[in-house]
Amino acid sequence: MSPETATARTPPRSAPRRPTQAERRARSRSALLQAAARGLSRYGYGNLVLEDVAREAGYTRGALYYQFKDKEDLALAVIEWVNESWMREVGEPAAQQADPVAELLALARGHAVFCRRDIARVVMALRMEFAGQDHPVGREIERIWETGVKRCVRLINLGRKACSIPPGPPARAVALALLGALEGAVIALAGQAPNDELLAARAVAGVLGLSEA
Repeated sequence: MSPETATARTPPRSAPRRPTQAERRARSRSALLQAAARGLSRYGYGNLVLEDVAREAGYTRGALYYQFKDKEDLALAVIEWVNESWMREVGEPAAQQADPVAELLALARGHAVFCRRDIARVVMALRMEFAGQDHPVGREIERIWETGVKRCVRLINLGRKACSIPPGPPARAVALALLGALEGAVIALAGQAPNDELLAARAVAGVLGLSEA
């Protein structure tokens, strides 16, 4: 085969595909949400500086305002994004467990693993900051918290009906204590994997009155 023939049969290289405007927008939005989540976790809402968020994400302040109209809009988008991530990584897998006790323990372990990420403390940080305030960010945080409480109440009642969870205080009181113990465990044990996961499950088991996790 002559060089000319080989060259003729070699297909031309196609130019690399350029990302579409929608893809670029989605990429910048994701980077800004991650940077804002880290900032909210570290500094809270009141001390969050939008210029710092944009800089950490690798974009300009103008790019941030192209995606979000103000700090409140950004914070609400972060809360939605973090909650969706938690549901996908923790809530939905736990729901596949065979019984209420297994689901509650899976929630505890999954939450501990999720909280190893630097975005995971957004809800905890903002719930403390907006406690007792009537603010759109605080209301959204309370809505998510109450959804978690109701899920735990439902599982506790199901477990008691099946006799896998012993009787005791009202289910809502147990659910609140369970979530408080879980949050306290993951905060105190931050950076101590795998003990965080193990002891989070034990804390939940203790609140439920179970002999072991």
